[in-house]
Amino acid sequence: MASALHNLSAYDAASVPSAKGMSFGIIVADWNDTYTYAMAQGAIDTLIAHGAEPGHIEVRHVPGSFELIYGTAKMVKEGHVDAVIAIGCVIRGDTPHFDYICQGTTQGLAELNSRGSVPVIYGLLTCDNEQQAADRTGGKLGNKGVECAVTAIKMVAND
Repeated sequence: MASALHNLSAYDAASVPSAKGMSFGIIVADWNDTYTYAMAQGAIDTLIAHGAEPGHIEVRHVPGSFELIYGTAKMVKEGHVDAVIAIGCVIRGDTPHFDYICQGTTQGLAELNSRGSVPVIYGLLTCDNEQQAADRTGGKLGNKGVECAVTAIKMVAND
C-alpha cells in the first residue's frame, strides 16, 4: 500500500505477538543518516515496546545502502539472530546512480530473504527528495522503522 494512504507507524499493537525471547539484527546504512538513524531508532523502540530485550537487539552500521546486502548476509550467516532488518535511504539525484543502487540493493536483499535461514526485512526508502524521506522517518507519514520492526516480530513468530 502506498505510504501516502497509510501511516507507517499506525498499527494494531494487540495484533503483534510478544517479542520476548526473540533476537534481532539491524543493519543501518550511514549514508543519509538523518533518515536511517531515525528509522533504526523507531525499529529499536518498537521491538522493545513489544518485549524484546535491548541486549537481544544488535545494531551494525555499513557505509551505504548497497552495503546492506553484505552486512545482512554476514549477520544471517553468524546465526545468532531470528530476523534482520536492513535500513537504508536512497534519494534521487541527477544521475542514474539512484536506479542502480535501488535495484541492486532490492535484488540482493530479496535473494537473501528467499535463500536465507532467517527473515530479512526490507527497510530501504527510495525517495524522490528529502521531504519524502523526512515524511517517512518520523514525519507526517510515520516511521518506516516501526513498520519494519512489527514485520520482523510477526515473521519470527510465524516461523
